[in-house]
Amino acid sequence: MKMLGHARQTAALAAAAMLVIGGAAGCAKEDTGGTTKSGVTLIKAGALTTCTHLPYAPFQSKDQSGKVVGFDVALIDLVAAKIGVKQEIVDTPFEGIKSGADLNSGKCDVAAAGMTITDERKKVLDFSDPYFDATQALAVQTGKEVKTLDELVGKRLGVQGGTTGEEYINAQVKEKSLKIEVVSYRDLAALQQALATNQIEAAVNDLPVWNEYIKANPGKVVVATGFDTGEQYGFAVKKGNAELLKVVNEAIAAARADGTYDKIYAEWIGEKPAA
Repeated sequence: MKMLGHARQTAALAAAAMLVIGGAAGCAKEDTGGTTKSGVTLIKAGALTTCTHLPYAPFQSKDQSGKVVGFDVALIDLVAAKIGVKQEIVDTPFEGIKSGADLNSGKCDVAAAGMTITDERKKVLDFSDPYFDATQALAVQTGKEVKTLDELVGKRLGVQGGTTGEEYINAQVKEKSLKIEVVSYRDLAALQQALATNQIEAAVNDLPVWNEYIKANPGKVVVATGFDTGEQYGFAVKKGNAELLKVVNEAIAAARADGTYDKIYAEWIGEKPAA
């Protein structure tokens, strides 16, 4: 009986060893990236992985089926098609995107998050050619008589944390010595909810974002005024990733040239401003 027990124990150990070996082999087969025929290296073979921060309609948000759609998504789909792969999207905090951490850690190949090109961000990211001209806007509840920042003295003004809108408002408040309580929210949804529930008197974010919100929630919010900050959006790649950046720029240029850009703009943003 002892011998039989020993034989069973030996067989069990051998089976366990095979499982370990099989597991190791399975790990070895895990997708560790690949290079496309055009010479672009990707973190996952067969996919262009995009980091974004949801929700940020009309640039990126989930539709009723849960699929991520939007202006940025449609443009990056063109990049993916150009290199013969599909786009896959990763939702991640904006801080990791703008700091370059997500690209540096291999979480994604490209960042598309309605992100303004700034000198500070250029230090840690390589930006594409600009693909969208952005304007900041002040939104208030319908019926509120607020047109300027001066009218918000003694009140609460909401912004989205980590954005150029937050930077602009903080600079204006400091420069004009305005006694305004600037409240920073973690994402767009939280900011819009705060405005809708009277937690703040007004809120600042990009104009297309407010236009999209007003379209989805008619009669609740209006754009009181705009701030022409001269901002432009860009897609970003890891510093030094010249091959992918070249493809991104080529895809944007081709879309502008053949009218595809205008069609995507009309679908997600609206009527394109005159050049």
